[in-house]
Amino acid sequence: MMQVPLLVGSMLEHAETFFSKKEVISQTHDKLHRLTYKEIGSRTRRLMSILAQLGIQKGDRVGTLAWNHHRHLEIYFAAPGMGAVLHTINIRLSPEHIIYIINHAEDKVLFIDEDILPLIDKIKDQLPTVEAFIVMTDKNELPASSLAPLYSYEELLSTGDETYPFTTQIDENDPAGMCYTSATTGKPKGVLYTHRGIVLHSLALGLADSAGISEKDVMMAVVPLFHVNAWGTPFACTWFGSNQVMPGPRFTPKD
Repeated sequence: MMQVPLLVGSMLEHAETFFSKKEVISQTHDKLHRLTYKEIGSRTRRLMSILAQLGIQKGDRVGTLAWNHHRHLEIYFAAPGMGAVLHTINIRLSPEHIIYIINHAEDKVLFIDEDILPLIDKIKDQLPTVEAFIVMTDKNELPASSLAPLYSYEELLSTGDETYPFTTQIDENDPAGMCYTSATTGKPKGVLYTHRGIVLHSLALGLADSAGISEKDVMMAVVPLFHVNAWGTPFACTWFGSNQVMPGPRFTPKD
């Protein structure tokens, strides 16, 4: 058997190769998107190239304040796929704790859903490590905001390189993601996930005595992507080729 490192990027590469026509159905604020894993892979590679242009390097923290949708899924693979660290931020925490978390993690870039912009507008002057803000919206024009520099996710992707490779210049024990507790005692505490840990956790989600996720399934992530990585299901479902439904912002049973 070949000695192959367990890396997050390789899971999406597998989906691109073997499940290219399977779908991610994603509800955003303004529309319903249907994207294949081939398209998700292309968009993720574009995003990695954009992050590199913004100066993101190995080990840098990439923060997200976002709902469950395809763009968030793309960041799930783009950040660790280029050697950076995915930092999902719980938007339901107090502004005080969100400030603490972003500063403690030393996030260099923040990806923000358009309806969450007002929250970050109010605290922007207390985030010294953040060098760029990227808004995720379906609109052609950027929402009104005092954040700077502020970029459009889709506009950036339109200039990205869809052939950008997932890096192999990392160790499987390097950090790939991080989450913070909700501060039940004292201030929030950060927990790092390694590439190896995420891959093995994803593998476990496919076991019959666990979640038993497989290619034949359609999986809807109801638990937030900003809460312990939606229990790891976005990683596992992508790797196994399950169709995924991303229900978007503040969804209801009727939706």
